[in-house]
Amino acid sequence: MKKLFLYILTGLTLTACTGNSGNSGNSGNSGNLSTTVESAETVETQPDSFTGNYQSTGDASLLNVALPASTDNQTVKYDYMTVYFNTRHRIPNCVVYELTNTQVSMANAPDAEKRENYEFNKDEKVKSCPDWWEYKNTGYDRGHMAPAMDMRWDKTAMRQCFYMTNMCPQLHALNDGAWRHMEEAIHNWGRKNDRLVIFTGPVLSGNMKKTGKNRNISVPEKFFKVVYAPLSKRAIAFVMENRDLEKSWTNYATTIDEVERLTGIDFLASLPDDLEQSIESKQNIKQWPQYTPRR
Repeated sequence: MKKLFLYILTGLTLTACTGNSGNSGNSGNSGNLSTTVESAETVETQPDSFTGNYQSTGDASLLNVALPASTDNQTVKYDYMTVYFNTRHRIPNCVVYELTNTQVSMANAPDAEKRENYEFNKDEKVKSCPDWWEYKNTGYDRGHMAPAMDMRWDKTAMRQCFYMTNMCPQLHALNDGAWRHMEEAIHNWGRKNDRLVIFTGPVLSGNMKKTGKNRNISVPEKFFKVVYAPLSKRAIAFVMENRDLEKSWTNYATTIDEVERLTGIDFLASLPDDLEQSIESKQNIKQWPQYTPRR
């Protein structure tokens, strides 16, 4: 079935087009798309604004995503990540970045940037971006979507990943539990792949709780992570609920098709249709290197 998307090209002008979302997954939650995106009658789409100069290490078209046309969005292009920011919910729709084996080696080096040297900051150029203190005493972590561990290789990357545009309210049990274990595994995979393209963000819905000083920051019930290795044409996705998860991070692996069904976002839209459909319909965690969390 054809759906109208707001097609956002990294570094290019916003244009409307029609395309197949590839949402063919039938497992998991049975909710339909209308419960996961905002109504076009109540949401005003924000214009693109780019605050950086994204430095792609390869085919930059792989960083393109197609959001549902009704989604409130402002695209912010930093030097090493792109944030599709929802100014209504005050959290990102999606964050996209690349991770190479060179970057991982630098991030793991003794002289890499230290997390404790960086502070959370509001991006003044982005409409409705929260300030750091709005999460204070809420019971939620400022959960990085693009994690700091992947950005320690560069001062600019670290500084920009601490912008509040990259944050979502996450319960600490998830942020420091299965979600962190998954991110450590992906970081480890980066050592063994020339390049990974990573998409991450919340699963938006119409009944999200609100937090913050003025209770105007939406709290997602779930989060997603999509990982694509262009050289080997492999992909894997994860969906985790925003709670303390009892099972190992590997139990939350799923297909890109399922993430697209939940979010309405079209990933890997620049690939040929037959290749995209093949990649997005499969999930095999055993194709990826095993990883045992530190704790």
